[in-house]
Parts: sequence; structure tokens; C-alpha cells
Amino acid sequence: MNDNDVTPGDGAPRWHPGERTDPAELKELAETRPQELYAAVERLCRQATGHGDGPQRPAGRAATGSDGASAARAVRRIAETLAETRSRDCARSAVDIVGRLLPAGSSYREENVLLRRSVAAKLAVSQQLRDLEPLFGELPDTADDPVVEVRACVLGELALIGAGRGRPLLDAYAERLRELGHPLARLPRTRLDVEHRFAVRVRGLGPVRTTEQLRSRFPEVPPTDGGAAAGRTAARTPDDGRARSAAEPFTAGGWAREPEARFFTSAGPLGPDDFGMSFIRELDLDCLAGEGTRRGGAVACATTPDDVLGELFSASFNGGVNGQGQGGAYARLYAWNSFHALLGLPAGTPPLEAVRRAADHRWLRFMAFTDWFHHDTADVAFAVLDPARTGVAVLAATDTDTDTGS
Repeated sequence: MNDNDVTPGDGAPRWHPGERTDPAELKELAETRPQELYAAVERLCRQATGHGDGPQRPAGRAATGSDGASAARAVRRIAETLAETRSRDCARSAVDIVGRLLPAGSSYREENVLLRRSVAAKLAVSQQLRDLEPLFGELPDTADDPVVEVRACVLGELALIGAGRGRPLLDAYAERLRELGHPLARLPRTRLDVEHRFAVRVRGLGPVRTTEQLRSRFPEVPPTDGGAAAGRTAARTPDDGRARSAAEPFTAGGWAREPEARFFTSAGPLGPDDFGMSFIRELDLDCLAGEGTRRGGAVACATTPDDVLGELFSASFNGGVNGQGQGGAYARLYAWNSFHALLGLPAGTPPLEAVRRAADHRWLRFMAFTDWFHHDTADVAFAVLDPARTGVAVLAATDTDTDTGS
């Protein structure tokens, strides 16, 4: 261990801005001296807000520049290492760091949110349930508290791996979260069959980037004259709230371009074969502006609700080039919020009810070669037709790591 890592006399590690501790050394400290790591974070957080015992700044003034960034990195490394180190003390220390110690204020909000979600995910997969249960012994009085938020995220992460149900302390805490109206408490505490694609990587089934890949994985819907005629007479139905919910996985994940979510009503029921690219091409969509003027033709293929839901989850779970992954619990929430919006259902509709209704809808993936799509990191586009065959929802998103100036 570096001589600078521990200050003689007080026993607690002191990380100075810019110093790096070897991961193996940090892991050993977590296994043997978690309380001292907690004390080190207390000191770092006090310094970040101008109340520490390091170099003095005017009272209340936060650390800036490299000092603040270095302290934040150290806090993140310590909290995540504790979360991944299997022991009751480490679990408690990790939760208390992200629930109680992180500095408050708008300038820290996004970073704190992401760290809580990251720590919750690591706790769920690394810790034994018997070591997590004591964290839920005290029922909350409000949902608007970082201490409560990190526990809600842990419950959400446990649901994704099929753990935690049937444990009295966890069940009681989840019920209280429902009573308090926490958004994560709207979701089932077990993974649904339709969620089987969440966080699953299959070799050869990465992002769809070309029309050849799209056609090889999904059945193409042939063009029809009836579809084109119906598209030309379809009226746009503005709904800003619904559009925001539909786009949430991509906006939360930080995709490079703002997604397009629009809704339309056709003059009459579409024919059985008319919901395809011929119809979509005629709609008032920014993502299709100029379609046909670039090399490559637009393609629409039939898909299924689980494919759409899986893409919605991945959008914020992985994060876009302008953002970061949002953690499994919230990626799941954003995916369901978007799914409900595509179906035209209220946000509080039980997911299983949404799945039942989704079976009566028609689902398409489409791809087009226009200036709106970047054709780079990721392009996703869906269209959904309601059971009456008159209402259509369209959601398109594109991501790139190239500076386009847009």
C-alpha cells in the first residue's frame, strides 16, 4: 500500500485528489476495514462541500475542478467496491454512503442518482439476501429521501434477478413503497416472461444496423397501394405527455438526437395487409423526411411486443453516447412507461394487463435511409397499430458518437 493512503495515527484511509489505489488493495480494505473506508468517504464528502479538514475554502463552497472530480471518483470507487464485497458490514456501509453521505445540491444531483443506482445493482448481484435484509428493517415515512431511494433501487434490481419475494422485511418495505407512491413500486417484484430479453446478450443478435439484418431476423411486410392511400389521409393526433413517456428510455439514456414520438388516426380501419412501410412512409414524420432521395430503400418488418420492450429497456440500461446507463430498476421503469404510451394506456396500468392488450396490437420495426437517422451507433424505429386498426403510434430514435452539430 502507498504510504500516502493512510495517515499515521488515525487509522482511516485518506485519499488525496489525483491518487489512485490499486483495485486489489481497495478490495482488501473493504474486506477487512469497511468502517475505515466509510470514514474516508465522510471526509471526502465534507471536503467536497467545503466543510472538510483538508485545505480550507470559504465556508459552504464546494470543491471545483480536479479536486472535486478526484473526490467524486474516489467516493464512487469506494462505494461500488463495498457493494461488491460480500458481507453485511460492507452492504450497510455502501448503502449509507449513497443514502446519507453524498453532498446535496443541484450540481451533484445527476452524479448522485447514477451512483445510487449503480450501487443498488451491485448489491443485488453480489450480496446474500440475509445480509441485505437488515437494511429494510425500518419502514419509511416518505418516498422522497435518498435513504429510501437506494433501497427502492435494490428491490427493483432484485426483482430483475428473481430474488427477494417471500422475505418478510423486503415484502413489508415494498408494500410501504407502494403506499407512498414510489414509481418503482408500480412494477412487479418478479421478472415477467415478456421481459426475457432484458440485459441478455446473444451472439449474433446485436443492434440491427442494415436492412439485410432486419430482413434476416424479422418477416418483411410487403408494400400495398391501400397502405399508401391510408397513410396519406391519416391525421396527426398531438399528445405531448404521451410523447414524452414514449421517448423516456432514450432521453433518460442520453441518446444523441431527441427521439421522435408521434401518434396518428386513420380515416378508417386499415386493411389486414396495409400496415407496413407503404403506410408509414406517408405519415408526417421528421425521421422520414427526404426518404427515397438517398441510397437504400425503407423497410418495415413485423415484430413482437417482447422485442420492442427489450429495445426500450436496453436504450436506458446501456445509455447513449451523451449519457450513462440508468441501472436495471429504472431502465425497466422507463421501458414500461414507454410501452404503456405506445399502447395508449395510463402509466399505472399493471404490466400484465398491458401485455394482454399488446397481443391485440400490430407491431412493426422499420428502417429508413434519411438524414434524420445517423446510421452509426444505433437506430431504432417502431410503429404500433391498435386493435381498431385506426390508431397508430410511431417511435424513432438514433444515436451516434460523431459530432453532427445537431
